[in-house]
Amino acid sequence: MTDLFAPVTVGKWTLNNRIVMAPMTRNRATPDGVPTDLMTTYYTQRATAGLIVTEGVQPSTVGQGYMNSPGLHSPEQIEAWRAIAHGVHRSGGRIVAQLMHAGRISHPDNKHQAETVAPSAIAAPGEMFTAAGPQPHPTPRALTAEEIPAVIDEYAQAARAAVDAGLDGIELHGANGYLPHQFLAPSTNQRTDSYGGSPTARARFVIEVAQAVSDAIGSERVGIRISPAINLHGALETDPQATAATYRPLVDALSTMGLAYLHIIGDPASELLTDLADRFGGCHIVSNGWDPVTDVAAAESLVNSGRADLVAVGRAFIANPDLVHRWQTGAPLNKPDGTTFYGGDHRGYTDYPLLTEGADEKL
Repeated sequence: MTDLFAPVTVGKWTLNNRIVMAPMTRNRATPDGVPTDLMTTYYTQRATAGLIVTEGVQPSTVGQGYMNSPGLHSPEQIEAWRAIAHGVHRSGGRIVAQLMHAGRISHPDNKHQAETVAPSAIAAPGEMFTAAGPQPHPTPRALTAEEIPAVIDEYAQAARAAVDAGLDGIELHGANGYLPHQFLAPSTNQRTDSYGGSPTARARFVIEVAQAVSDAIGSERVGIRISPAINLHGALETDPQATAATYRPLVDALSTMGLAYLHIIGDPASELLTDLADRFGGCHIVSNGWDPVTDVAAAESLVNSGRADLVAVGRAFIANPDLVHRWQTGAPLNKPDGTTFYGGDHRGYTDYPLLTEGADEKL
């Protein structure tokens, strides 16, 4: 049986255990996307995770989606990430930045009126929360083929900035309806050029971004997250055959790059996800997504069955900075306060107690 709590080598890193802190948007950066001292405390508190994957980090101003999300494209942002990396490393942990270009899941009010771009000029359903309240997603401008290399270079520059700041690497966010996923999904990519019109063409952008960040910092410092058929934010993959025809060549290409890991959201026992993990051939992280919540029994089952090499955990890490220790000892868990997940101050962010301070009973 594989020990969930034993050290493991993944890519460039030796991790203390197989428990990954999943990327979770918390909206605590400044309006200019600069990480705060509070964020340093938050990530440092959770450094006993085998690997921390940060919240989504925009590689450019245009790439920002949500209010007060952090970036990795200005000197001030990079310097602030340096403090976070130092805090996590000082506490014995590993941390990678999740590079997330939101594409059409955005609003100009959240990014100093910067434009919104996407594969095709199709507005996302629903609304974006802004300082003025919820507003409809704007219709994005479709990227031209000539512009796409510059967007890919933004990812590469942000990956270099992450390593320059002392972070251990990056995770490319190719999931959940953001820009790379907008290229992958037929509902959001209606192009007829070499970046759309067929499953293989829809996969091209993601492959080129993965190659660019690998060339920039070394593939052993790069992971990628995908979510086939999760169907969020209007990035719909409802035809199983078409979905498989897109993701199989994508993962086949990724498997040749020597990436640190493939992070898959969804049911790891499904036929497609099992096939993709086998095709990748390297380390794969499993995330159940939002339901059910992954507990220690589920995590151990995933690792022991071979369905996952590492397991990503979200909400439990919000409420339990010392989650690994609590799982190891069978201690009770603090309850996460959903009203403080997004934005705000230290409350519901850095004030959850450690086990030595007594279990919390937040509702």
